[in-house]
Amino acid sequence: MFEIGYSLREARERQGLGYPEIELATKIRAKYIRALEEEDFDAIPGDAYTRGFLRTYAEYLGLDGDVYVDEYASRFLMSWRDEAPVRRDTPRRVRTRHRPIERRAVLLVLAGIAVVTALVFAAWRFGGTTSHTPGLDTQQKKTHAAMPRRLVLRGVGRGTYVEVRRDKASGKVDLQGTVGAGETDRLAGSRFYLLVRSPAGLHITLNGRAVSLPNVHNLRVLVTPQQTTRLHG
Repeated sequence: MFEIGYSLREARERQGLGYPEIELATKIRAKYIRALEEEDFDAIPGDAYTRGFLRTYAEYLGLDGDVYVDEYASRFLMSWRDEAPVRRDTPRRVRTRHRPIERRAVLLVLAGIAVVTALVFAAWRFGGTTSHTPGLDTQQKKTHAAMPRRLVLRGVGRGTYVEVRRDKASGKVDLQGTVGAGETDRLAGSRFYLLVRSPAGLHITLNGRAVSLPNVHNLRVLVTPQQTTRLHG
């Protein structure tokens, strides 16, 4: 057992982080961050929000979010579950008044299938045997060429904090926040400036091709279809 709030506050102070910076990065309001550090979970609207905020905040600080969620659940949820009354499910009555409508729907579907089959057969019999459609290859090439270029960010492991700017290093921020494990973000374009707090927590592809990142804390890179360039400063 460990003190959830004390551990979070100690990690924040050790990294020299303030509440406004954390609120901007995690999208968690400062008053809820303080509530987590003070273990005032009643100030947070609901258990689902508490667990979500706890996991996001811990992982932003570089901690294991699962450990903090499990500790919260074991200390603050088990007693609630033990005292909760046992719910007895009553058998549901089977309603049959909609069955005629369902039968009609099935019959209509079957009739539609029969009509489509007859049309296909007629087209095959009277329209020739060739299966080649003029211009199909050209149309497919145009469709492929028109596919948008896209950057895809997927969180792995514990995920990581990311900032993404498009086209210019000084441009507006298009994406800012923690990409958690299993989460995916997509941005259209072909030239991106990225700040990645922990590259090991992020898998990146551009136009379907994987982007390799050096494992450097607070990494800044320029990603284009041709190459990935590490930036300094």
